[in-house]
Amino acid sequence: MLIPHPPPIQDIGLRREVRLRFACTSAFANDVTFQNLLDIFNVVTVSGVSAFDLFTAVKIKAVEVWANALANATVEAVVIYDGSTVGQAGDQKIHQDSSMGIEPAHVRAVPGRMTQAAQFQASTATKAFYLSCPAGAIVDLELSLRNPLAAMAVATQNAPAAGTAGAIYLRGLDGQAAAASKFAPQGPLAVD
Repeated sequence: MLIPHPPPIQDIGLRREVRLRFACTSAFANDVTFQNLLDIFNVVTVSGVSAFDLFTAVKIKAVEVWANALANATVEAVVIYDGSTVGQAGDQKIHQDSSMGIEPAHVRAVPGRMTQAAQFQASTATKAFYLSCPAGAIVDLELSLRNPLAAMAVATQNAPAAGTAGAIYLRGLDGQAAAASKFAPQGPLAVD
């Protein structure tokens, strides 16, 4: 009897599918980069001085926004995967909804299958998507995060707030420490 040839081992490393929730503390109309997304989960190495991303690549599965209008007002929620860098174009679709106070504006934007946002991306300043929402909006991100074993650690874009070295922290959707972020992370992990 012959010993069967063992199959190759693919994709050695850590991989995590996650849904994250953020509460928008003030109006936001700007780009969110892949660096911002990877900075969300970070490990502090020196308190108040340096932190590193827990994962090295991210793929967007969906961005979902709920925005409630105040009395006698309207609000709008907008998500665009425009990837305006040459050779990195998104699908250019405008995912938009408005509210006039009865029901919240609700957008669930899934990137096109062959767009940059739908493929694993490293920590760069390249635009992942454009987001516009009012204060009080709730933003959910569905991400696939990955960290191959051979990957090098990437420092966060902004210095961490004081924290315990070795602890895992959450940042805002915009890559800022929670105290400076327009997006307060919701969940059980400690907030940077």
